[in-house]
Amino acid sequence: MRLNEVIYSDAVPVEAYGPGFFRIGGRAVNGPLCLSGRGVEPWGGFDDSATLLSFVGQVDVLFLGTGSEITHLPPALRNLLDAAGLGVEVMNSPSACRTYNVLLSEGRRVALAVLPV
Repeated sequence: MRLNEVIYSDAVPVEAYGPGFFRIGGRAVNGPLCLSGRGVEPWGGFDDSATLLSFVGQVDVLFLGTGSEITHLPPALRNLLDAAGLGVEVMNSPSACRTYNVLLSEGRRVALAVLPV
């Protein structure tokens, strides 16, 4: 088996997560957050559409983690993101973190918005 070191060029990956926190760049960040090439940003959850809309034109896809379990986005938020042309993939937060890290390692233009588990 051949192992290769993964190099993240323009953003940092999610290193770990646990009850109420994510570890990014060696430090714990509590609560919901957004992560992209811009860095770590606080996110106010489903009521904070402005932070999500700030990714329009900057990323190809936004991975949205809904916590421990996958849930549907509120219809108004889904409609707003669709109308803005932002590609959104909704999944539970552990899956969103893993998917974000993989696509980030491939050099893709991605962002992550996650609720803690």
